[in-house]
Amino acid sequence: MRTEKIYLVGFMAAGKSSLARALAKRLKWHVEDIDDRIEAREHMTISEIFSKRGESHFRMVERAVLAEMLPLDHTVIATGGGTFVEPDNQAAINSNGASIWIDVPLEQIISRLSPDKRRPLASNRAELEQLYALRQSAYARAHLRLDGAGAPIGELVDRAVDWLGP
Repeated sequence: MRTEKIYLVGFMAAGKSSLARALAKRLKWHVEDIDDRIEAREHMTISEIFSKRGESHFRMVERAVLAEMLPLDHTVIATGGGTFVEPDNQAAINSNGASIWIDVPLEQIISRLSPDKRRPLASNRAELEQLYALRQSAYARAHLRLDGAGAPIGELVDRAVDWLGP
């Protein structure tokens, strides 16, 4: 697929940020992380934004940050876990570049999550399972699904580059 931009989508702790850095390095492109940009703009961590300003404020800032990235070229963008779930964001992403879903099983996600409460939507196991199940259908609308179950970053980069073509 010919594209000037790649958006990595998937659940929290799926490895989007790590893969974005590795893929951008391989392609000699820029890398951006929506959550990092949100934290810089708000001068707070994601968990602080959720606790002090709420999820609706976070989603509003997330939409604004995504809009800032639309004009960029030769960029790999790591989205937040919920970015692609919002229909307007999903439409913007899919029409603006190639979306790649890093699909990682929930048990692997849970093993990657630290107990430090850094991820506000991961604090309750039952709610996390429900959120994971709800988001799967949105992620499935990405242009490419990469099975990230235990796959090393290098292998995922190779698969993405092969799919992108020459």
